[in-house]
Amino acid sequence: MALSSLKITDFRCLESAGIDFDQGNNLIYGPNASGKTSILEAVAYLGRGRSFRGASIREVVRHGQDNFVLFGNSRVGSRAVALGVRNGTGGLEVHTDGEKRASAAALAEALPLQIIDPDVHKLIAGGPEDRRRYIDWVAFHVEHGYLDLWRRYRRALKQRNAALRGKVSSAGLSGWDRELVGLGGLLNDARERVLDITRSGLQELGNSLVGCTIDFDYQRGWAADRSLSEALITSVERDRQVGSTHAGPHRGDLKLKLDERQARKLVSRGQQKLLACALILSATGVVQTHLDHQLLLLLDDPAAELDSDSLRRLMEAVGNLGCQVIATTLEANRDLFDAPPRLFHVEHGVVRTVG
Repeated sequence: MALSSLKITDFRCLESAGIDFDQGNNLIYGPNASGKTSILEAVAYLGRGRSFRGASIREVVRHGQDNFVLFGNSRVGSRAVALGVRNGTGGLEVHTDGEKRASAAALAEALPLQIIDPDVHKLIAGGPEDRRRYIDWVAFHVEHGYLDLWRRYRRALKQRNAALRGKVSSAGLSGWDRELVGLGGLLNDARERVLDITRSGLQELGNSLVGCTIDFDYQRGWAADRSLSEALITSVERDRQVGSTHAGPHRGDLKLKLDERQARKLVSRGQQKLLACALILSATGVVQTHLDHQLLLLLDDPAAELDSDSLRRLMEAVGNLGCQVIATTLEANRDLFDAPPRLFHVEHGVVRTVG
């Protein structure tokens, strides 16, 4: 879905702003600390119910205020969906089409989006949590019922961990083991299916962005030569010692390979960024094809850590996807895009449409 409009109240340094976006390319430019990234963060909050910068509510609400409010309209063809988010002292409130929703998942369904920011290299170089979230994002949009399955698994995992800390007997653990085995197997199967359909796009993008053969190994979270049931039994004494479950899809990871070698150990920060971009763009393409409508792609300072040729190749790959794009830069560089963008200038938290 394309985001057609956004209204921001008391978010970061933005006291009040209203923006009408183009369905294609949009470029927000201005000096450092002007509020450019805050606009992207507000857009992402409208689609995810959280900050992609890992910020607390205290950091996000404008100084001296109790809450921020975001309102937007997304559109697929002739169908429009109104989205609203309020957060602050009263906690998170989510609305779609005027109805209060129980969770932020409704936002993700109404405004699916991905983000490429200066920290995107952490998808390669960082810990497994970000890579699991990456896999789960694809599965959420492609695999029917995945969110419910994931939530049930997390509840069962929490209960098993509580039983471990409570020194429950092996017989008492067996019920939670059965629950984890059943749900964990389904969760793992769904992840493997979406990764299989993501692989070819990743390989193609890897060749165009990095010029090397890219592949990955999915590590499901327990030994390949054992069933999950066997893994839980084998690790139960260690689990009891630390009060948490070691085996299961909550421990899964994705190991990216560059020319048959582990990419994390071989490449520079700039190359890590391009590899991470290949992951994100391939997943975006899969979800966009599955949903059969545009996705929203946010690019925060895409030129960071890239030379001019790498930036050109990245933006060419972005253009080939056909997403709605909202990007930030220091200067009004229209040449970033294959088609002229709508321009917005930001300074001191004030947004102005300039073309």
